[in-house]
Amino acid sequence: MTSGLPGVAEQLIRGRRATRAFLPDPVPDETIEAAFRLAGAAPSNSNTQPWQVEVASGAARDNLAEALVAAHRAGRRTVDFPFSEDTFTPAHQHRRTAMGAALYGALGIDRDDHELRAAYDVQSLSFYGAPHVAMVFAPDSGDPRLTADVGMYAQTLLLALNAYGVASCPQALMSFFADTVRETLGLTGGKLLFGIAFGYADPAAAVNTVAVGREPLGETTRFHR
Repeated sequence: MTSGLPGVAEQLIRGRRATRAFLPDPVPDETIEAAFRLAGAAPSNSNTQPWQVEVASGAARDNLAEALVAAHRAGRRTVDFPFSEDTFTPAHQHRRTAMGAALYGALGIDRDDHELRAAYDVQSLSFYGAPHVAMVFAPDSGDPRLTADVGMYAQTLLLALNAYGVASCPQALMSFFADTVRETLGLTGGKLLFGIAFGYADPAAAVNTVAVGREPLGETTRFHR
């Protein structure tokens, strides 16, 4: 580990992980607002800042979780950005499989136990018990450049939350219930990319010990000199 500012940055970035078990304790409003204010410094094309974020806490959070679970059980799925397994190359799929094995292994769920895996989806749609959730939207146009800007914002938000001692988990599953999210929160526009559950991590939960590796630099990056 390097020292000084590079060391702090490394600790912040490598110390961030997807938390999947939270304590019920709410994060103070001033901490939440400070983290989201910091995230607003994220870069965007021509400073367009095309993200729209809806943060639910308290009763609003509970109502949203209830609506998502109900939509899931009724099979009411709606997506703004179409999904297909064909999206993933063999290399991507290999990484997904390894991550799934580590996650479900920590949970004690066999890969072929579809009943338990479905039950875990319900926990996911309840934000893993997190007291807060942020729904992250791209513009109605769905323009890929603007949507990429929203991705840069989201990563900045995850790091800002970590800097304030707040754990988080970006959840793509939320995007499969876009209409439910809009209806419950009283929204009329925006394309839902994902949700981010956040709060304080449960230190006793085995699932929070899951660590996934990263590919060697040469597998994903080439330097042209």
